Amino acid sequence: LQLVESGGGLVQPGGSLRLSCVVSGESLDYYAIGWFRQAPGKEREGVSCINNSGGRTKYTDSVKGRFTISRDNAKNTVYLQMNSLRPEDTAVYYCAARGSNLDVTYWGTNWYDYWGQGTQVTVSS
Repeated sequence: LQLVESGGGLVQPGGSLRLSCVVSGESLDYYAIGWFRQAPGKEREGVSCINNSGGRTKYTDSVKGRFTISRDNAKNTVYLQMNSLRPEDTAVYYCAARGSNLDVTYWGTNWYDYWGQGTQVTVSS
């Protein structure tokens, strides 16, 4: 299974970005997905996650109301819409996949088996 993130870049505070995570090698139907981020000098942290069918989502408190995770299994793609971006959102963002037939969400890096290479998001004026 391969995951490739895209959509990162430089944006001003208050701006928006949409990250994409394209999964290849198997159908996305069989995987729960998480988005994580890692800022310089900090541990990787969970941002959001979504179950196989897309009906359940979770967010870390700092992004609730600003970020939205979604998925299009037909396109084997998961999205992270990020609005009202803040300088503290600056980080490398990673998507990760866990094979599951339970259709639940998973929170925490230890649950995930496959990782993308990351995409840089920089929020600065």
